[in-house]
Amino acid sequence: MSAFAQMADMGHEQVVFVRNDDVGLRAIIAIHDTTLGPGLGGTRLYPYASDDEALTDVLRLSRGMTYKAAVAGLDLGGGKAVILGDPGVKSEGLFRAFGRAIESLGGRYITAEDMNTTVDDMNIIARETSYVTGAGGAYGGAGDPSPITAWGVFHGLRACLEVRHGTPDLRGRKVAIQGIGNVGYNLAGYLHEAGAELFYADINTTNLDRATRAFGGHVVDDEAFWALDVDVLAPCAIGGVVNPDTLAMMKAPIIAGGANNVLLDESRDGRALQELGILYAPDYVINAGGLMHVHAELRSFPTEQAMDDAAGIFDTVKRILNIARDERLTTIAASNALAERRIETVARVRRYRV
Repeated sequence: MSAFAQMADMGHEQVVFVRNDDVGLRAIIAIHDTTLGPGLGGTRLYPYASDDEALTDVLRLSRGMTYKAAVAGLDLGGGKAVILGDPGVKSEGLFRAFGRAIESLGGRYITAEDMNTTVDDMNIIARETSYVTGAGGAYGGAGDPSPITAWGVFHGLRACLEVRHGTPDLRGRKVAIQGIGNVGYNLAGYLHEAGAELFYADINTTNLDRATRAFGGHVVDDEAFWALDVDVLAPCAIGGVVNPDTLAMMKAPIIAGGANNVLLDESRDGRALQELGILYAPDYVINAGGLMHVHAELRSFPTEQAMDDAAGIFDTVKRILNIARDERLTTIAASNALAERRIETVARVRRYRV
């Protein structure tokens, strides 16, 4: 399928390909929908196997940001960017060139941290454009959104437990986290404090060592993660991890984690989870805390406001799970419908504005 066909299929407004051979920059910026506001979403640095793989990822991620903002009630649209490259090879020139590309879009896209990008990287981008969030205080930013993302995931996970078991209590519950990076590590901290027994899977041994030293718990092989007999599986790394192969192994009754695009195929895998009786907290709903963090930064709200908003993900997840049950929908279909309804409402108001 061509790039234009993929854009049309997913409803994107604009896709920008960026190249600067002098600094080794190859990037794609995708703006999905700006009905509610400028497209906001992080920049991911990843060694994609092909340009097509990168394009598919950025299109899915940016669409997810549109729905994330809509369900969260924020006046923001959906955007995302990917830089094709080795996360171990960064330079000032790379991020300054990328910052200039963002500046050229005139505010239609606002960036932030994502996989393999940091506050320091945002600081460099901020030297070329004001359309960046998550930079350090010296550049007017509020810093790393990961703790607030994890705070929202924690409360969304609790909502799943309440719907399944009648109580959100985590004492004695077994939770397995795939990916102990910034979000996964902070999530582990909140869960540990609440009394959960933790299991970790990560290809990075440094991440595993840091988590076990801080919170105890059990390290498991990544291949064994999906077959664990635990209360909750919390994917917090890459997307596409719920698919026919992993579904065949699952014993856990709940999937609730911080990763984006957890379902490889929304329709197929959402139905499979429903048929198996597995509760799935839609990824863009449960991990919206990071977006709430950068929204608070853009509006000059205090961090405490973002923490309170992220705690409200408990009610949003619970509402979606109950709608899905009552209307016999998959949970992803229920959340998509809420997002699309809000976008259409705002679009209708603007069409008829006098």
